[in-house]
Amino acid sequence: MESLHWRRNLYVCLFGSFTTIAGLSLILPFLPLYVEHLGVSGHAAIVQWSGVAYGATFFGAGATAPLWGRFADRYGRKIILIRASFAMAAAIALTGLVRDVYQLVALRLLAGLLGGYASGSIVLVATQTPRSRSGWALGVLSTGILAGSLAGPLIGGALPGLIGLRQTFFAAGGAIFLTFIATATLIREEPRAKVAGPPLVGSPWRQISDRRPVYAMLLTACMLMVANMSIEPIITVYVGQIAPPDSDIAFLSGLVMAAGALASMLAAPRVGRLTDRLGPRAVVVACLAATGVLMIPQAFVTHTWQLIALRFLMGLTLAGLLPAITTLIRHSVPDRVAGAILGYSTSAQFAGQVAGPLLGGFIGGHVGMRSVFFVTALLLFASAALNALPRPGGGLDGRPGGR
Repeated sequence: MESLHWRRNLYVCLFGSFTTIAGLSLILPFLPLYVEHLGVSGHAAIVQWSGVAYGATFFGAGATAPLWGRFADRYGRKIILIRASFAMAAAIALTGLVRDVYQLVALRLLAGLLGGYASGSIVLVATQTPRSRSGWALGVLSTGILAGSLAGPLIGGALPGLIGLRQTFFAAGGAIFLTFIATATLIREEPRAKVAGPPLVGSPWRQISDRRPVYAMLLTACMLMVANMSIEPIITVYVGQIAPPDSDIAFLSGLVMAAGALASMLAAPRVGRLTDRLGPRAVVVACLAATGVLMIPQAFVTHTWQLIALRFLMGLTLAGLLPAITTLIRHSVPDRVAGAILGYSTSAQFAGQVAGPLLGGFIGGHVGMRSVFFVTALLLFASAALNALPRPGGGLDGRPGGR
């Protein structure tokens, strides 16, 4: 059922997604320092524990996303956001009190297992927004997620020097607690229409008459993150090869990584409107193909500014994918299982975040760094071709009967 308060819900979820993502990612710039502060010594051990601590959150979130989605389908979407914001506020604040690296990893894992505010927001916005505006609303929501991922490391780079390492976690926990208050008091979830028949038992997939579009979207969500993350392991070395001597490689690498996220943040609402007009599948196919095309020249750049410009353009094409994927899934499944299936979409994205760096690192190390761009482009073209295949009873736009 479409919520009469969907705009207010959207803006609360926008604020909440920003604060929770920023709160989780602000640790990145000083994580090795914090790990060393907790008693870990030796460069290799510090790097290893930093990776485990940072990745634990995403592992936990990916593992429990379908579970929380099913919980939301049964008991309501708002309660999931209240639970997630409170749990994340507590876990992040308590991170400032840890005494060893094991406690740090445990709290990061707990934040992932019990958190998921951003993915829960996607479910609430997708199910409570008028379908004719869902593409735009999901595009707006994605700007909060992207802005949080950009602002988090910036805040984490500046705040510890001003207030201290441990106090930074207390401040982040306090900001997320404001999200908890706003979610509990401002979000209004419309009662869902009662569904005829017995209560849902067993797999939610049994409720979907045609699973092929959903399977295609899950694969596409994974490929999207593979494309976005495949360059991560090689970016510093690749920038070092094309940058002038004596350049600040770390700074230039940061610009390359930030360019795509910034472009996606700027373009997501506009591409969301396009999704509402043209249909989600048409946008998915076009964005996948355009991203694949933009991947190829990245293998031939000779200056850093060229790579930054191409990553920025790629961010524009990637901007429409997640909102369009979510919109198409939402249009393809019954209301009573929407949360669970969107949870699987979140898990597919986390799988891509893991597979992308692994794929890029392996190909870059064994075949050559430029080959990473070619292989990723081929995967994107294959995903575009898969989504362009006609669906029985539906057109390219992903709505019954086509346009």
